[in-house]
Amino acid sequence: MSKSTPSLLALLGLVAVAGYQNRDRISGMLSDARQKSTASGTPLAPAGGGFIAEIGQFFQGRSVSTALGDLVDRFKAAGQGDAADSWVSDKSNMPLGVDALEAAVGQETLAELAQKTGLSQTEILLRLNVALPDVVNRLTPNGRLPTEGEGQALV
Repeated sequence: MSKSTPSLLALLGLVAVAGYQNRDRISGMLSDARQKSTASGTPLAPAGGGFIAEIGQFFQGRSVSTALGDLVDRFKAAGQGDAADSWVSDKSNMPLGVDALEAAVGQETLAELAQKTGLSQTEILLRLNVALPDVVNRLTPNGRLPTEGEGQALV
């Protein structure tokens, strides 16, 4: 599997760090950041440092459509396109086993996420397995991937 794009790594990192408990708040956090950035006319950089600040830098002035497109492409290349497409569509989300998720995300990406977040690869996979389908679904409310300029800017 090829190296992750910065935006894909940031999206996966955000979902892994936020975890299942905060899955309902991820879209709200992204929307709030987008509105504040638009109102002030300047992109917002997260306060503090660490991986959350790094995530904000990856998305500075970019939209989530690139990360979502990379994510779906990666899952399709790993033979999990039906599951990823179900998360984007307005139909029920197909579950994905941890082994299939691991194959789609890739060892290099998991290792980098573990290093940056301090979570074990197992914990990252478990969190992504639970939260990723719902997060992708919430970020694609029209049942399709957003296009550039169609909103969904993270910061």
